Amino acid sequence: MRKIILQIVILTVALAMLLSACGTPTTPTAAPAVTQAPAATQAPAPTQAPTAVPTPQAPFIFGMLLVGAHNDNGWSQATYDGGQYVVQNVPNTKMIYLENVYSGSPAYPGQTASQLASQLVSEGAKLVIFNSDDMKDEALKFAQANPSVYVIGESDDWTWKDGQEYQNSPNQIDYMGRMEYMKEIGGCAAALTTQTGKIGYLGPLINDETRRLSSSAYLGAKYCWTNVLKNDPSKLSFKVTWIGFWFNIPGVTSDPTQVADDFFNSGYDVVMSGIDTTEALVEAKKMQAAGKQDWAVAYDYKTNCDAAPSICLGVPYFNWGPATEAAVKSAIAGTWKEDFQWNGPDWKDINNVDSSNVGFTKGPGLSATASTQLDGFISQLAGGLNLWTGPINLQDGTSYIASGATATDLQIWYLPQLLQGMEGLSVSK
Repeated sequence: MRKIILQIVILTVALAMLLSACGTPTTPTAAPAVTQAPAATQAPAPTQAPTAVPTPQAPFIFGMLLVGAHNDNGWSQATYDGGQYVVQNVPNTKMIYLENVYSGSPAYPGQTASQLASQLVSEGAKLVIFNSDDMKDEALKFAQANPSVYVIGESDDWTWKDGQEYQNSPNQIDYMGRMEYMKEIGGCAAALTTQTGKIGYLGPLINDETRRLSSSAYLGAKYCWTNVLKNDPSKLSFKVTWIGFWFNIPGVTSDPTQVADDFFNSGYDVVMSGIDTTEALVEAKKMQAAGKQDWAVAYDYKTNCDAAPSICLGVPYFNWGPATEAAVKSAIAGTWKEDFQWNGPDWKDINNVDSSNVGFTKGPGLSATASTQLDGFISQLAGGLNLWTGPINLQDGTSYIASGATATDLQIWYLPQLLQGMEGLSVSK
């Protein structure tokens, strides 16, 4: 019986193997599903959203209207350099400018400063600097007609609430450096050097600013002549000759070269410049080359002694960078407000480019003794010496600052005449 069963099993297995070999299909076990691989051109889905790349912000553009050339080695170049200081120190800013902008300029026939400011705005400027009192009325006109544009009036006083000409102008800042101190230093350098006791002052045009600056130079000269050198004050001559504008305009102004020569040829051995250009230096150098002992004090631009090092006693100069930077930052931040600024030196270091709004560079023409004496005078000013302390009389003899009294900012800013002891016109003819 067991033998029969075994035979049946063997036959059954053999039959199954035969059927398999003949291709009879069987039902397969289902395979698990696989994750579909992305196509080669399809990026894998990110597990989180990528960080958005910020759109580059357009630069803040500010414009300048320069009364002279941007490289005049004077007032306009100092303004231009102040703008470059902003570009270097305030990210994403850009400066544009127009130069030789003054009344009657052949560069822009029939165009006013306010019209030229509009041109800068059309090129993207959100802030416009009017850099001369020659544009003073135009600056206010433009500011009031364009309340969405920020305006700076360099040397203007429209926004001085205590001033004589205050005008409400919310989008305007007026600023000026307290150059009076540096002119006092320049006057002292002249007095410490002169061998004749005769100092000439090459003046631009006559207004409040130029009266107070030339008078400050006289106060500095007088102080050092009498208090440092112990000379008789009556032996000091200080004469101002005005050319009629900030620089020479042939056929319009007096020739500053001729004015400087007239000083040197009549016994004035130091000429202080109050104009934007370097004629006083150039002519003093010519005189020295001819065998005369003459010197000059430059103005406006800190490297001006380079024009004639051996005769240059020094340069009172403006540093517009800090004030311009602060104004631009306030415009960008939305914290701008109407303001008048009369910015002084940093007495810790009057030549600190980041903090001092005015400075004085001593020139190679200054003797070692005079240089030491001048340092002493600067230290006195830093310590509180105020040369605008009475008694001070006006040129016509009128008492202006009483004995022991100190002049107010208003009295200095709006000085109506030159001071007693000075020779020259106080008002235009």
